[in-house]
Amino acid sequence: MSVLTVSGLSVSFGAVQAVRGIDFAVAPGEILALVGESCSGKSVTAKAILGLLPDTATVRGSVRLGGDQDSPRGPVGAQGEPGEEGAGGRELVGAGEEALRRVRGTEVAMVFQEPSTALNPVHTVGWQIAAVLRAHRRLTRAQARQEAVRLLDLVGIPDPATRVRYYPHQLSGGQKQRVVIALALANEPSLIIADEPTTALDVTVQAEILSLLRDLRDRLGTAILLITHNMGVVADLADRVAVMHRGELVEQAPVADLFDRPTRAYTRELLAAVPRLGHRAPAAALPAPVDALRLTDISVRFKDFLAVQGVSLHIGQGEVVGLVGESGSGKSTLGRVAAGLLHPTTGTVSVLGGDPRTARRHLGFVFQDPGGSLNPRLSIEDCVGEPLKVHKTLRGNDYRARVAELLDSVRLPASYAKRRPRELSGGQRQRVGIARALALNPALLIADEPTSALDVSVQAAVLDLLTDLQREHGFACLFISHDLAVVDSLAHRVAVLHRGQVVEQGPHHEVLRTPTAEYTRQLVAAVPIPDPTEQRARRTQPADAVSIA
Repeated sequence: MSVLTVSGLSVSFGAVQAVRGIDFAVAPGEILALVGESCSGKSVTAKAILGLLPDTATVRGSVRLGGDQDSPRGPVGAQGEPGEEGAGGRELVGAGEEALRRVRGTEVAMVFQEPSTALNPVHTVGWQIAAVLRAHRRLTRAQARQEAVRLLDLVGIPDPATRVRYYPHQLSGGQKQRVVIALALANEPSLIIADEPTTALDVTVQAEILSLLRDLRDRLGTAILLITHNMGVVADLADRVAVMHRGELVEQAPVADLFDRPTRAYTRELLAAVPRLGHRAPAAALPAPVDALRLTDISVRFKDFLAVQGVSLHIGQGEVVGLVGESGSGKSTLGRVAAGLLHPTTGTVSVLGGDPRTARRHLGFVFQDPGGSLNPRLSIEDCVGEPLKVHKTLRGNDYRARVAELLDSVRLPASYAKRRPRELSGGQRQRVGIARALALNPALLIADEPTSALDVSVQAAVLDLLTDLQREHGFACLFISHDLAVVDSLAHRVAVLHRGQVVEQGPHHEVLRTPTAEYTRQLVAAVPIPDPTEQRARRTQPADAVSIA
């Protein structure tokens, strides 16, 4: 028997076929990971299951709840009318809105990627859980509230009787994601569809959510369809894996088999692109050069909140320093201080021996969101050349030649110069952002989470590009990230920030392999290893025994 059986599912939007005849099933209590890069069809498949696609979508094939996964597919009528129980389970493709509404939240529930947008900011979390409960069950307000407290306790929210009265903005990112999971569990569904449930979370919070999902599966027998591009998460959580590429399902296998013996070239490429903490040889120590950046006893206060406290940090010319820590640790605040965009409350900043505001021409900045950092009205040529115009360094043919040179340096064709940002993929837009940051041949590059929004293979390509460009041009780089494996693949030295203070810093191989600070050890222990056997063995070890050899 299966909880869900998908047979010959195809989804098209006009002439564009987003999903092409895929087949898979999810058994009771099983975690099936549906993996692939952006535009592979993962999220479209999830929405097709629950009938959440827009009217412009054409859906063909079969999606059945319950029934024998080995029963013949046949036409929809062979399984019973859409929305009704048949020999092969309940058919959802073609079912009416009322039939689908009875399924959503009761038999199949969805956990969305971004909890902040999934929760209503004007209602308490308890009110929102109670509303879901009362929509499907005959409960009084008092009973629904009591059940909401129980659900918050089930997903590990501390002091649930108090926090049931909290609004979403009063909870951390991890707590909001737990509330979203509580909403999904409200009516005891047999299947949860989790669409990138940890992408926006820090590594330690991600580990907590993965542990929670695993525990819910073990305690309640809930089946989970996990949609993700994070192969470390897959190795940590999944029982089986289905790989999608350009709308097709190219490979399915038990998780250990897929990681050990992938049969398709695309799967091998996907696994090879995963950054692995501890796999890079120790970077050669650089001679003591002149500092490109020196922060001395920096503190930053916002009204009553001390965001950064007494941080001292230096970056030598030609050196890459990774600044790591969780959300709210002060990483981006320090990046803005280094760029001269924020004046510290106390302490001194030196860029190339002078004030960062006067040295701005020698600074480059790569932002986290390539789409939001590029002006959609400008051509790619004007986006890349914007610093040249602002500082009035080049004009005419020299300007166009420099832009072409920059596009070539980030592996983009010169023909892209006339395009708009919306015509490029996320990885291509990030390459444009890097080209713009390098326009003035900066001595210091500040990169704030430049790969966190990218798929794993695109991330690998951008990291390789940054490494090549840094070696070629010799600029210093402050690389800000919460992804320890990414930082380990690039940085010479690492500084770990926790609640506004540097708790540990040193060569990357020392800090990230044999950390001395307890907080750093917790970060390292929370990074999932993209190897199912090793990761599952690691979970049985005591927390203080975890290290990266």
